[in-house]
Amino acid sequence: MEGETLVRVRNLRTYLYANGRCNKAVNDVSFDVRAGRTLCVVGESGCGKSVTAASIMQLLPPLARIESGEIAYRSAEGELRLDRLPRNGRAMRSLRGRDLGMIFQDPMTALNPVYSIGFQIRESLRYHTRLGAPARRAKAIELLADMGIPLPAQRSGEYPHQLSGGMRQRAMIAMAMACEPKVLIADEPTTALDVTVQAQVFDLMERLKRERGTAIMLITHDMGVVAELADEVVVMYMGNVVESGTVREVLKSPAHPYTRALLGSIPLLGRGRSQRLEPIRGSTPDPFDRPPGCQFAPRCPRQEPACDAGLPPEVEVSAAHRVRCLFAKEGRDGR
Repeated sequence: MEGETLVRVRNLRTYLYANGRCNKAVNDVSFDVRAGRTLCVVGESGCGKSVTAASIMQLLPPLARIESGEIAYRSAEGELRLDRLPRNGRAMRSLRGRDLGMIFQDPMTALNPVYSIGFQIRESLRYHTRLGAPARRAKAIELLADMGIPLPAQRSGEYPHQLSGGMRQRAMIAMAMACEPKVLIADEPTTALDVTVQAQVFDLMERLKRERGTAIMLITHDMGVVAELADEVVVMYMGNVVESGTVREVLKSPAHPYTRALLGSIPLLGRGRSQRLEPIRGSTPDPFDRPPGCQFAPRCPRQEPACDAGLPPEVEVSAAHRVRCLFAKEGRDGR
């Protein structure tokens, strides 16, 4: 049913450990991923977007762990707590590919170079369906055709290095959708692709959502993509959700200085060279030496001593719009 919450993330904290130090990569993150809708998680590099996705899929590196919080998935058998399942246990492996699909950022490193494209798609079908070998082969070719890959039977027998970047990304989507998962997590799926291929990949994802009711969690740093595809938006900075809500609320009336800064740094079509772009001042803090309070305070034009007292509480701007800022109640324009 459209709008039904399939993945619920509440107060998630995922920390990375290295050289005796702790990086609070994801710190108190909450959101919902709903059937037939697209949730865009946006923020600059290093804000914790990919670690959040890896936490949901239980694909974290060895020196990372979920410290606290809840990741719940509503399966056909009932609600499952993904954060409590062993990373490589049978239960989690049965969910990956069947119920939860993921498109990785770089298909050239995500795809195995020594196996053909068709073999890698069939492998998922082999473990998660009861199809025989001929049916799996036909299904793999059908999936490639559905993704708009020309000569799908021929491409099925080719290897990743023989395909273009756009075709590899389409093959990744075909692999992720082989068992028709209910939830699709796409981690910057169009990085390094030209704009024409980007548009084709996003059209495919929209078709999956529209025709199959797939719940999509799209990770991106491109606010233009957010405006085009999102139903809901989560803005992250230094592991925190600083603003969340419907795409209309967040983009039309941004309430957090970081969200406004992101939007202010984007060139607008038709304005020409006369438009003035405002880059975000300063640089991202060292994750091992974080500010004491609001993580954006050192770069914020509205910084005050109160900002260093602690992480601001989340404030409800409207029923569908929440923000973590001391000045949120002063008005959505921050004045």
